[in-house]
Amino acid sequence: MPARVVLAGSTRPAARGVVPAGTLDPATVLTATVVLRRRAELPAGLVSGPAVVGRQEFADRYGADPADAQRVRTVLGGLGVDVVAEDLASRRLSVRGDLAAMNRAFGVSLELVSAGDVRHRHRVGALEVPAELDGVVQAVLGLDDRPQARRQAVDAAVGVSYTPPQLGKIYGFPAAVPGAASTIAVIELAGGYTDAELATYFQQVGVGPVSVRAVSVDGGANSPNTPGDNEVMLDIEVIGGLAPEVTQAVYFAPNTDQGFVDAISTAVHAAPTPAAVSISWGGAEDLWTEQTRTALNDAFADAAALGVTVVVSSGDWGASDQQTDGKNHTDFPASSPYVLACGGTSLIADVSSGVISSETVWNNGAGTNATGGGVSVFFARPDYQSACGAPESGRGVPDVAGVADPKTGYSVLVHGKSYPAGGTSAVAPLWSALVARLVQQLGRPLGLLQPLLYKDAEPGKLAAGFRDVTAGDNQGYPASPGWDPCTGLGSPDGNALLSVLRQRLTG
Repeated sequence: MPARVVLAGSTRPAARGVVPAGTLDPATVLTATVVLRRRAELPAGLVSGPAVVGRQEFADRYGADPADAQRVRTVLGGLGVDVVAEDLASRRLSVRGDLAAMNRAFGVSLELVSAGDVRHRHRVGALEVPAELDGVVQAVLGLDDRPQARRQAVDAAVGVSYTPPQLGKIYGFPAAVPGAASTIAVIELAGGYTDAELATYFQQVGVGPVSVRAVSVDGGANSPNTPGDNEVMLDIEVIGGLAPEVTQAVYFAPNTDQGFVDAISTAVHAAPTPAAVSISWGGAEDLWTEQTRTALNDAFADAAALGVTVVVSSGDWGASDQQTDGKNHTDFPASSPYVLACGGTSLIADVSSGVISSETVWNNGAGTNATGGGVSVFFARPDYQSACGAPESGRGVPDVAGVADPKTGYSVLVHGKSYPAGGTSAVAPLWSALVARLVQQLGRPLGLLQPLLYKDAEPGKLAAGFRDVTAGDNQGYPASPGWDPCTGLGSPDGNALLSVLRQRLTG
């Protein structure tokens, strides 16, 4: 047996509510993702922008060292685990081996369990890596393939609803720039869409044609008429209705830690580089292993350095984030300091004039849905939040907001049925579309947007380019003037925000 050392951050607790579901065949072949260390640390100034780096320069300077990849190939190969694919820019190796080989390499004992209708592999405790790879390997993902994230879409039986073009008017979206090509990457961990239904929807709301293409990651695929379609269709319809000129690349991956990391890393490092990555999936911070949080946070830092703005929903279960310990929790990946975290509001506006008469914190009442928000216990308060009134104890969530209440929600079409939908899941694609428009107008990528958004922000004061949301609470925190852990800096005034960004980028 080779000498092994514990892989820091890999400890898994037992999954909740699982029961044994049989025995894994010893001949089962598994494919895992191994994340390697960087050649050199990313400079903080490159992550915070506004300067960006090209894809090849990034790979050469901050990706994985080819010598490290070769060392892993040699050491794991001697244990029966083969490297079958590599992406040095994102520092990922895809490795494959049977159960016995994975145990020799990583000291993992897996069992088959089920939770409801979901059967998956399960492990408890820490992983190990061969001693020769200590410090080289940062994460090993996918051996335990329990479901990792929740979709954030919420539907309403009745209610006021707005089409995305109407919301573009209400929130003052800047106009598209003719001939300015841009892409938004959309991350999906279940469900699918049909081109025919999308075409019908976009025709109904008076936009189009809209370019949408599916990208398969780790065997994930566009699978319409399966659970998760409402999330997928909501994301695509919101982006397409607000920015129909944008190409949407929809990345489908399994709902596992491996699938999530691989989908985001693939999207961030894709060519052409997307203006934004829209993520409407997440889970309470402490439901993730440290190695997964770190791998995702590193991918978001990659995105910032490459000029990609990652936009993430803050969750739909209020300040508790659906946890039952009586404490407040923030949602991850919204709590990463390298993503634009999106909270939710309830909105009453006149669709003909675009005038907002009321916008409050989204909260449908105790025990029901409300916008996520709070203070991270894993990520320190970033410098860009140091002067806005956010607590010193951790990263404050969210940064921005938009309508999320399904009772004042988005008019969508799913499976031939039109109805109002919402959730902070809808706010992430809304802000992604706004970012794409801002990028077009400014003629440059924006990357990590927060240093620009929070510049000159003060406690209790309206931030330039925003509409302040000062009424309501999220079942744990109250709204207040200026930044708050319900709606962040507020909802957007897109054209005003464009002027602010233009001034701050040139001033």
